[in-house]
Amino acid sequence: MISNLHYISQGGTPEAHLENIQRMCASGANWIQLRLKDESFKVVLKTAETAKEICEAFQVKLIINDFPEVAKKIDAHGVHLGKQDQCVLKAREVLGPDKIIGGTANTFQDCELLVKKQVNYIGLGPFRFTTTKKKLSPILGVSGYEKLLRNLRNKGVGIPVIAIGGITPQDLPSLRKAGIDGIAVSGCLTDYEQPEEIIQDIYNQFSYNYYGNP
Repeated sequence: MISNLHYISQGGTPEAHLENIQRMCASGANWIQLRLKDESFKVVLKTAETAKEICEAFQVKLIINDFPEVAKKIDAHGVHLGKQDQCVLKAREVLGPDKIIGGTANTFQDCELLVKKQVNYIGLGPFRFTTTKKKLSPILGVSGYEKLLRNLRNKGVGIPVIAIGGITPQDLPSLRKAGIDGIAVSGCLTDYEQPEEIIQDIYNQFSYNYYGNP
């Protein structure tokens, strides 16, 4: 099942990522993406092992960003691959048919390619400028989402599309109206004293379209 709220882990150190993952799980998040950049395979694996223990304690799905081999070793629920990351088809060979694979897209052509490669969901963005990602693709905004989603639906594509990139709680109504199925957030939860309030608001806003995918 693809959640309509994806929390992307954040922190200055692997330990900080784990602290934030623990906090978000305790606040009601049901989907965590461990995103450690510029770290070695060994560090990512060790951090992922602890993240898996935390998520299992709260019955939360854990997705690993960019490292299919780590996801396989710890038996995570799946992997998310950015535009510059490993090929989806190669990741599927590593993980097998039953794991979740999500991919990042910025254009209609990106989306079409991911659909052909049979991803389970698309992370579409960025919605606006964000400092959490290097080499940012062109900003989409609400109008960009509306256009891309309209084209996808006209092509008969029903795969869940998750908005990502600089999203704030104030953006939820406009993103829902644009037809987005859910959102991926990082800073807007990490930096908030009571993330459970935002988490519940996201569930309330997007509960109208909760996908029953793997």
